[in-house]
Amino acid sequence: MSRRFNAGYYVSEGFHSIFTHGFMSFAAVCMIVACLIIMGSFTLLAVNLDNTLGDLESENEMLVYIDDSLTQLQARALHPTLAQVENVSQVTFVTKESANTEFKAKHGENTTLLKDLPDEALRDRYRVHVADIEKMAQTKEALEQVPGVAWVRAAIEIANGFVMVRNIATGVALVLIGILLVISLFIIANTIKLATFYRREEIAIMKMCGATDGFIEWPFVVEGMLLGLTGALLAFFAQWGLYQMVAKFAIQGNGLSLVSIISYGSMAPTILGVFCCVGALIGVGGSLFAIRKFLQV
Repeated sequence: MSRRFNAGYYVSEGFHSIFTHGFMSFAAVCMIVACLIIMGSFTLLAVNLDNTLGDLESENEMLVYIDDSLTQLQARALHPTLAQVENVSQVTFVTKESANTEFKAKHGENTTLLKDLPDEALRDRYRVHVADIEKMAQTKEALEQVPGVAWVRAAIEIANGFVMVRNIATGVALVLIGILLVISLFIIANTIKLATFYRREEIAIMKMCGATDGFIEWPFVVEGMLLGLTGALLAFFAQWGLYQMVAKFAIQGNGLSLVSIISYGSMAPTILGVFCCVGALIGVGGSLFAIRKFLQV
């Protein structure tokens, strides 16, 4: 028997096997679609939370208030020291006069009460942006140790809340991905095993005629890969519709106004590539797992 690699034969046999066992093939594709959508949903949630956390890192700031005993010149001289603190990415000095103007603008409804507020009522300060929001508490402590700093105001609780949610979502996504991969492999393996069971005598005859394991395996590998890719494509478009619906709800919901939603279109090539790779991996892996038993002739 020729051992030449015949791609046309393998693809033809793979397609034939899919339609021969149509119901099991349909069940396998549905399982792959469901698994990929669940995996994709949790992964996209983790990606969006990570993106939101990145926005907070760039926008969230700490206010470093300078001791009243320092002159404005001395307060400005603290800039290099504060900028050298670990995890500090940007430092901006704000004078008492600027702080007073901003305070009055923010509380404009009380203009009558604030119009006579002297500049000296407020302190010189620095706006400090951090590189890693997870290290905000340590950065706050380090800034408070700088001589001339009176105290530091930072929204650590909000930052920690976002970090916790992001970490939980990432952890859950990884666990679910692992579990669903195993389940998907099991479903695909049983689908291919059913096909090989009906062809076990044919496989035995091919083995006795000198056919290599590879020649026998390839049609089943192609079948599993086709099932995986079909499920991946269906899951990709289903995920797109689901994501758009959830994103619309998130944007309209006032409670989620802090969440930054990444457009699906900007991630589509990556998502499609990952779905196809995972789908093909599940299909091929399940096929190889199922066929091994019947090659022991």
